[in-house]
Amino acid sequence: MHADPSETLPAAARLAWWGTAWLRGAVVTDLLVDAVIGDDATHTVADPFQGTDTLVGGLARLRAEGARSFGAAFPAEGDPVGLGGPASFNAAALEEGSAVVVEGTGLGLVPQRTGAAVAWALHPAQRRQLPDVGEADRGLRAALLESASALAALDVARWNPEVADRLMNLRHRPALTAPAGVPDRCVDLAARGLQATGIAALALEDDGGAVTAHEMTARREALVPLERAGRRALVAACSPEVWPPA
Repeated sequence: MHADPSETLPAAARLAWWGTAWLRGAVVTDLLVDAVIGDDATHTVADPFQGTDTLVGGLARLRAEGARSFGAAFPAEGDPVGLGGPASFNAAALEEGSAVVVEGTGLGLVPQRTGAAVAWALHPAQRRQLPDVGEADRGLRAALLESASALAALDVARWNPEVADRLMNLRHRPALTAPAGVPDRCVDLAARGLQATGIAALALEDDGGAVTAHEMTARREALVPLERAGRRALVAACSPEVWPPA
């Protein structure tokens, strides 16, 4: 039985958590591979200069080049959160909706999916500015309250009862497994970030119940801040550069 996609960590988040734990000696290679690949068939690392390698081979090369941690980015149009450039890396990450920045190497990875296979394409990547965990947490809490209030005013229970149920049951969060070294606060923040993006995606799936263009616009205006706050929460939770001290 497969998990609800909205309750599963994206590949970039898995690589950020488990790859960092592996670099720091907190998990063995087999656990790294199992956690990052998950339900996929295979993951590889595609270097434009050295060709394609296995996941472990590619990550080992990055470790040899000075990798200190892996941090996730989940950008969207108009909100390149987690990215620092250059433009070519940002464009590739934006097209896929995610990326990983390899701290200490000046490189980044963008996951390109083909069926059940993922090829992590290597790109030059610059240092980035990140929301800290507290900022992302406060932003997410505020966005949930504001979006829930706005959607209630738009009678969300009538046009999408499932969205209303999720908003009424925010204590039901994805149960995430994290490796040693990921702060508990970040595990909780990642779960709530996934919850928020899942609610927004579900509510944006179908505008069929909207009887006017104005109503459709009002719904989207209520949901976009929630989706944005959810992505920012995931970025902070999956970026070791801003994790609170152990």
